Amino acid sequence: MPTQAEDTRCYEMRIYTANEGKLNELNARFENHTCKLFKKHGLTNIGYWVPTDKSDNRLIYVISSPNRETHNKSWKAFLNDPDWKKAYKASVKDGDLVAKIDSTFLNSTDYSPEIKSVIFKHPRVFELRTYVTAKDRLKNLHARFRDHTCAIFEKHKITNVAYWTPMDATKGKDNTLIYIISHQSTGQSKKNWGAFIGDPAWKKARAESVKDGKILAKAPHKVFMNSTDYSPIK
Repeated sequence: MPTQAEDTRCYEMRIYTANEGKLNELNARFENHTCKLFKKHGLTNIGYWVPTDKSDNRLIYVISSPNRETHNKSWKAFLNDPDWKKAYKASVKDGDLVAKIDSTFLNSTDYSPEIKSVIFKHPRVFELRTYVTAKDRLKNLHARFRDHTCAIFEKHKITNVAYWTPMDATKGKDNTLIYIISHQSTGQSKKNWGAFIGDPAWKKARAESVKDGKILAKAPHKVFMNSTDYSPIK
């Protein structure tokens, strides 16, 4: 059976916190201008999401490039593009759209599935999860996902979308796993997780993985998300 080619691309997850009442305008700017200009300058649009919690006014998206050097050059070209400057100026004439930006450069894990621009026949909900491990335990977490968790997820109708670790130490290179999975719906996600946690294979794998010490330093952080209308992944 052929093995999956290593994904060596540079990914960047960017999280924009919109100013009050500006999220729709921010999405419009991406849909009508930003995404096209990203593509023009060699930045690949992976996925765009907004939290299912309507009080959470963030846009979460992932773009990629062949490598980080190319990514930085493409980003600089994008910022200097006259069409971007024009679109940006027009979008902020009534006030800034974005209050805060957080950026994390990411490497794909060796067990992450190939990321495809897949549109499901029926809407699905995405779940962004961040795990921070205890000291020197990230390799153990990777092993558990690689050897057990991902397969058990799929068994219980949890779709593996992508798995990454940060590139930079300041963002958790040595102790952080960031991943996205999806479910048929938010309600179904509860059933999926319940079935996963109750699965004897998961219980056994978890027990084996923590027999020499805990893996996680704190409880996982999770955000349920809906894809935007313009997201390549839906």
